[in-house]
Amino acid sequence: MRFKKVLCVLLTAAVMTGLAACSGGRQPSPAPADNSAGASAAADNTDGLIVVGFSQVGAESDWRTANTKSMQETFTADNGYKLIFDDAQQKQDNQITAIRNFIQQEVDYIVLAPIGETGWDTVLKEAKDAGIPVIIVDRMIDVSDDSLFTCWVGSDFRKEGDIAVAWMETALAGKEKVNIVHLQGTIGSSAQIGRSEGLEAGVSANSGWELIAQQTGEFTQAKGQEVMESILKQNSQIDLVYCENDNMAFGAIDAIEAAGKTAGINGDIVIISFDATHAGLAMTLEGKINYNVECNPLHGPRVEKLIQQLQAGQTPEKLAYVEETAFDAATITQADIDARAY
Repeated sequence: MRFKKVLCVLLTAAVMTGLAACSGGRQPSPAPADNSAGASAAADNTDGLIVVGFSQVGAESDWRTANTKSMQETFTADNGYKLIFDDAQQKQDNQITAIRNFIQQEVDYIVLAPIGETGWDTVLKEAKDAGIPVIIVDRMIDVSDDSLFTCWVGSDFRKEGDIAVAWMETALAGKEKVNIVHLQGTIGSSAQIGRSEGLEAGVSANSGWELIAQQTGEFTQAKGQEVMESILKQNSQIDLVYCENDNMAFGAIDAIEAAGKTAGINGDIVIISFDATHAGLAMTLEGKINYNVECNPLHGPRVEKLIQQLQAGQTPEKLAYVEETAFDAATITQADIDARAY
């Protein structure tokens, strides 16, 4: 596919000139290995396939597992691709190494789900110099030169936070004081930054809201439970827990129930969550999560569309935001859950 690389180099140089600027079970399961290969595998003998190197954050949540599966089910030999998959296990150094391996293997495209927003300039400059377009998925990156990546597809995390806060303002109207616990995701990730900004703006705008605890649960159920257990020991009056993903919400609910309290629509503590996975929506239907804001992980087909545009010499949009919705425990139905693809 090297003849296509020349086209991509020219296209990237001409186009990239401007930019202003997330469970079947309640525990994360390992990412499926079908249709993928280790990052050390050579990108040869592709028989005309488009070679895609994909560096994934890890498997810290049900959302992440669904995101990986979407990529692996899209970039198959039957669809005309060879996927080289790398699980970074939550370490940016692993992602940088994977990208350099992709460059050495002369892949046609690099797809990056970044752990954090910063620290990418050097390695992405190496990819640009090699003529390999880089597509960013899910979390955004902050680079000095926006031409270092070709395009991005993902969620508007600040908008997600604002949607949750708007629901809170309606649901909590009339309460003179609301004590809020905030379980943040991986610090420095776009999802954490956007969702935290939304809540913090809501707290500033509502004089009766008080943020009594704010700590990272690292997007995992185990850490979310651990942190919530500690917070419950220090605070006797908690009105609402704002969890930045479903897995942390599961852990928080476990901790709340172990402490002899109840969570959800008929409980002592209101629960806000994000992602709207099957398990998250099941708990919303059960009433243990009051409000769940969607973060769609099915980026495989969206990334393929971008690659096909580049293959055809077209110019994809620099930013492609995913349309998303939210679910209220008072109105969600089983049909809403059955309609989900993740």
